[in-house]
Amino acid sequence: MKFLRIKRATQPSLPLSLTPLAILLATLITIIAIHGADSVQDYSYYILGGAAIVCLTLGLLFTNRRRCYLPGMLKSARQILPAVPILIFIGTLSATWMLSGVVPTLIDYGLEMLDSRTFLFVSCATCAAVSVVTGSSWTTIATIGVALMGVGSVMGYSAGWVAGAIISGAYFGDKVSPLSDTTVLAASTCGVPLIRHIRFLMLTSAPAMLIALTVYLSVGFAIDPIEAGQSQDMVEALNRTFNITPWTLLIPALTLLLITLRIGTTLTLAIGSLAGLAGIWVFQPEIASELTGNSQSLGDNAIMAIKVLATETSPDTGNAMLNPLISTGGIEGMLPTVWLVLSAMLFGGAMIATGMLGRITHTITSRLSHHRSVVGATAASGLFLNSCTGDQYLSIIVGGNVFKNTYRRRGLKPQLLSRTLEDSISVTSVLIPWNSCGVTQSTVLGVATLTYLPFCLFNILSPLMTIAMSWAGWRVYSGKRIEVGV
Repeated sequence: MKFLRIKRATQPSLPLSLTPLAILLATLITIIAIHGADSVQDYSYYILGGAAIVCLTLGLLFTNRRRCYLPGMLKSARQILPAVPILIFIGTLSATWMLSGVVPTLIDYGLEMLDSRTFLFVSCATCAAVSVVTGSSWTTIATIGVALMGVGSVMGYSAGWVAGAIISGAYFGDKVSPLSDTTVLAASTCGVPLIRHIRFLMLTSAPAMLIALTVYLSVGFAIDPIEAGQSQDMVEALNRTFNITPWTLLIPALTLLLITLRIGTTLTLAIGSLAGLAGIWVFQPEIASELTGNSQSLGDNAIMAIKVLATETSPDTGNAMLNPLISTGGIEGMLPTVWLVLSAMLFGGAMIATGMLGRITHTITSRLSHHRSVVGATAASGLFLNSCTGDQYLSIIVGGNVFKNTYRRRGLKPQLLSRTLEDSISVTSVLIPWNSCGVTQSTVLGVATLTYLPFCLFNILSPLMTIAMSWAGWRVYSGKRIEVGV
């Protein structure tokens, strides 16, 4: 029966290595065609799990690398698992900051600053601030963004300009926020501490945002919009529901202090969550009473605290547009992202263990000899993955695993990779009509993707800025170059 035996190679061939990725992409394209781009995340767990099974099966059949399976899976686990507690604490912090009045205060102050000539500038800046605090561009756009679209129309601005300013601000805030799941994912995938990743990210994000804000401010004075409208309904609803006071900003100030002192990310988020939880009783006693059913007992208050941290809480503001922002998900709201991260860990571990990822990486990067070509290839691959997968999470995970060893061998900083992934994936996903981000924001704002695309200045400038920074050669090398072949 010797003729039935399959000859196993030490290393997988390139066609074999590409098979799991081809199946992954083909399945994603099929899902998008049948159910639409916004359904990608709902099926990502199954797609990644199925691709991992295919990868391991092919490895068992055609390669002789069984001893590498456990080390490969453990390597992937060490890379991804640290993100899980961070994601959980992001859920608790977002919930407590909302209910303690931190986010409502920022929203209220932002809305009261609106003026016709500075509308685009302030809209972009306000969305950036809210997105930094919430860590979610989607939530910001679906709430504040919708309100600003209506105000901008009354002022005489075109839908493209208003949507572009909103999206630019929201995605900048999401990108540099330690609460953002994509920011955490990019940092953990590349093995970079979160705060270091954000600081390095600011080298390209800050100039891109500054240019965008300058243009938005110039446009406001150039086109002379008509008389401004007001967002009184949302302001009144916020003031009816929350005690709007600058004292609530002590909570994010404490968190920023901990970040400045370089306290660990997990501990910082935990302390920020506890501060926000205490702030519900200190700054929002009416909401605390409502959530406990006007009970003063210690037990009921403890149960309320657990519910706020763990499950969805939806106070009624009396304003249908504002209610989605006030609704919080807690840990429960972060679980879908956690499951996606764990599914990605299985797929990444399978690709590493079978040697398939190494084979693909070597083929792609073997001819990249200079840091400029490496960064350029990373940015181009990010845009390509965004277009193929229709999901920014999968693009970050795949891109990070493909290029990580190349950056290490070339002596390039790992945060250069994490930054390039964010610059070319996180912020450009909303510019692709069939990507889940593009479909969602187009639907929410009522503006076609290709209509707002030219006006999303920050999103367009980010990948250009990261390529320009690499050409300048500033803060690129880590000083630990490993020659190819070693």
